[in-house]
Amino acid sequence: MIRIIKPKLLVVIIGLISIFTSCKENTTATTPEINTVSESESEVVNPKAKLSDDFKNYWYNGEAEITSYKLEQARYGELREGTAVLVFVTEDFLPDAQVKADSYRENNIPVLKLNATKNFNTGIYPYSIMQSTFYPVANNQHALKISTSVQEWCGHVYTQLNNRDVFEVTSHSYFQGEADENFKIDKAWTENELWAKLRIDPKSLPVGEIELIPSLESARLNHDALKAQKANATLENNSYTLTYHELQRTLKINFNPNFPFDILGWEETITSGMGSSAETLTSKASKLETIKSDYWNKKSKSDVNLRETLKLQ
Repeated sequence: MIRIIKPKLLVVIIGLISIFTSCKENTTATTPEINTVSESESEVVNPKAKLSDDFKNYWYNGEAEITSYKLEQARYGELREGTAVLVFVTEDFLPDAQVKADSYRENNIPVLKLNATKNFNTGIYPYSIMQSTFYPVANNQHALKISTSVQEWCGHVYTQLNNRDVFEVTSHSYFQGEADENFKIDKAWTENELWAKLRIDPKSLPVGEIELIPSLESARLNHDALKAQKANATLENNSYTLTYHELQRTLKINFNPNFPFDILGWEETITSGMGSSAETLTSKASKLETIKSDYWNKKSKSDVNLRETLKLQ
């Protein structure tokens, strides 16, 4: 016998389930429809995107989506073997403090968070990179916050971008000339947010000649000033390509054209040097496995088998 759940009851169920979509267990989250978005007057907030039932059922079921990738990462003129992981999960975000909300508030903003990690070795020493992006599921404004950290045996660096009246950037590095910085940049599309925007609705991605702030990871690894660059964006049925003219860098993201628009892999090509000494290398990532899991509750030794499922060991 099939029971039909009434719409009002379904909303309540989704709201209760979303409590658990967080790295902290006892967290109360809200459903996207009942939130108001607070944003500065300097950024035009578009109408909220209408979320489909498929979206709600997939992203508000108390689990994160975790996908592992085989990685070939260009670094110091050579390709390095490693792994990458994309973790997408919905959670509530505090617009003022700009951190994850631990309890319900009327002005909480539902976001699709992406934690993207890369791990590879350069000779004797390892690299570990992580980027976090908090993008409103309403799909109507820029990411609320982006951060990245890079750790290797020479030292570690950290950059954080906060979306307020302008983009406010805090940066720390062990490199001379990059040590401790606080500065502001005008708002523009950010490469980091486009990964989350793709997962909500690929057709909403910007195309053509655009002003685009490269990923915080790219700016860090290539020691580029963090600012908007001229880029060309093209969208095909199952791929999205960004070409930065001055940076001689191209990023192509391959994805499933059908919901949930999962990311199948990517290619990043960078040319360094000039003339006959110019060198072009292409980093690649190809999908290994995807699981849905409340990973924040998987802390015991018996849960290590999930890493084996993801082919991470």
